[in-house]
Amino acid sequence: MQSKFIYNSYLYYYMEWIENLLLGDGIAHSVMLLSAVIALGISLGKIKIGGIAPGITFVLFAGICFGHFGFRVNGEVLHFFKEFGLILFVYSIGMQVGPGFFASFRKGGVTLNMLAAGVVFLGVAVALALHYVTGLSIPTMVGILSGAVTNTPGLGAAQQAYFDAYGTADQSIAMGYAVAYPLGVVGIILSIIGFRYFFSIDPAKETERLEAENDVHASEARPISLLVKNPAIFGKSVGELAALMAPRECVLSRIWYSDSKTVEMVSGETILHENDRIFVVTTENDVEFVKTFIGEELPMERKQWIRAESQFVNRRILVTKSNLNGKQLGELKLRKLYGINITRINRSGVDLVASPHLTLQVGDRVNVVGTESAIDNVEKVLGNSMKRLNEPNLIPIFLGIALGIFVGSIPFAVPGIPQPVKLGLAGGPLIVAILVSRFGYKYRLVTYTTMSANLMLRETGITIFLACVGLGAGDGFVDTIVYRGGLAWIGYGFVITTVPLLIVGFVARRFYKLNYFTLMGLLAGSMTDPPALAYSNTTAGNDAPAVGYASVYPLTMFLRVLTAQLMILLFA
Repeated sequence: MQSKFIYNSYLYYYMEWIENLLLGDGIAHSVMLLSAVIALGISLGKIKIGGIAPGITFVLFAGICFGHFGFRVNGEVLHFFKEFGLILFVYSIGMQVGPGFFASFRKGGVTLNMLAAGVVFLGVAVALALHYVTGLSIPTMVGILSGAVTNTPGLGAAQQAYFDAYGTADQSIAMGYAVAYPLGVVGIILSIIGFRYFFSIDPAKETERLEAENDVHASEARPISLLVKNPAIFGKSVGELAALMAPRECVLSRIWYSDSKTVEMVSGETILHENDRIFVVTTENDVEFVKTFIGEELPMERKQWIRAESQFVNRRILVTKSNLNGKQLGELKLRKLYGINITRINRSGVDLVASPHLTLQVGDRVNVVGTESAIDNVEKVLGNSMKRLNEPNLIPIFLGIALGIFVGSIPFAVPGIPQPVKLGLAGGPLIVAILVSRFGYKYRLVTYTTMSANLMLRETGITIFLACVGLGAGDGFVDTIVYRGGLAWIGYGFVITTVPLLIVGFVARRFYKLNYFTLMGLLAGSMTDPPALAYSNTTAGNDAPAVGYASVYPLTMFLRVLTAQLMILLFA
């Protein structure tokens, strides 16, 4: 009898333990459930449907299924994971695109933001039109609008505005969001795919066009061999020549004397003579000027210079010492101290001319020419430790996130609106990440992160966010669709999603000749939709969608939050 009692006690204990683990609301249950949803969603997302793999978007639908069958996560824990996942995602996106963000804005950012604003206002117009045609309440329509454009901050702003105005909550806002969100994600991706076939997009041609349009190639290093023919520079030193050619980007690396047939490293005191051959590194912008100023271009390959000067070696050295971050190359006086020449600096796959005023960043690859012993000394100065680059720089990440949350929480007063608007937990970290990655080196912040580390941070954040949204929307999702007119809500949301995208996307491609990869980022950013961006990044295979997304995201986020509050305050 006693052993039966003990057996029953243990059985009851283990049954209770299993129930708490699977259906409770503790931390272990929450983490396990989120992990299961993410693993299942990613696995299902690899299955191709019509030749297209949905990708991590399926994490959202896996969460909805789990939520529908009664799996729950504590509300506060779910809210924390969702917001933290979104912060990680947008911050890593900002760190990735930050260095090219401002250059992109100068080239076409005004146009991109005007087009994105058009998507926002067209979406609001379509939602208001549906409200007057169908008679559906404004709070519900605002929820559908927020879900259709996959904008969680807009949902929160609308809920807060309604509560502040009426002193009570309206659950239809959140329900409209949950019902419209899944097809909103699908609608954005379908619109992106639709434009590819409608305009017969050739990805290879779009890539070539993108590279031709990219300003960075205009400043990329271009090595050339020249024959000195300009009488105005005969007998002048390289230092005097540099002063005459300022502010052109040009570095003289080696010289082949015409009389002695010997090759030497170039220094400031090197004298130029008629018919001397010099190896020069300049930019695409300046190459014609340099050729005209110095002489004729010679059909000599770079390896001929290396072979001719066997006493010298050419080596690329990594900048890995944090104290060099933000320093100008000229400050190090490497040529004077060690008798070497630095001709190019490779940054993120792009060769830049090693001018004295070029600012170094951790992760740069410096092309050094000199004797073996001299290069060994330069290596000690620059670091050249791959192990240091593999170590994550966590301080800028978490410092940036903290500052980004602070910025996102600042209320902006808008005339005529009783409640201030905010950038939110997504907009603030994104803006700060862009600024930190672009200007952090000026404050000695080492912002270098390997692509694999950035990708891990980004994918972890977006999958956690999607899992949380799906779990939150799963409860009551089917009931709303079947019994509460949810099917019509889905239709309204799909119209709100696709109509603005199709109109603006057509205008952007036909009249503004926007590159397809940039158009993908524009459409995803105008809907503030991370899954669409993830799909675009995977499809494009380059950073153009991410740059386009980041270019329009801050303004779009602000407009989404502002218009959601305005619709509640003016039309509810």
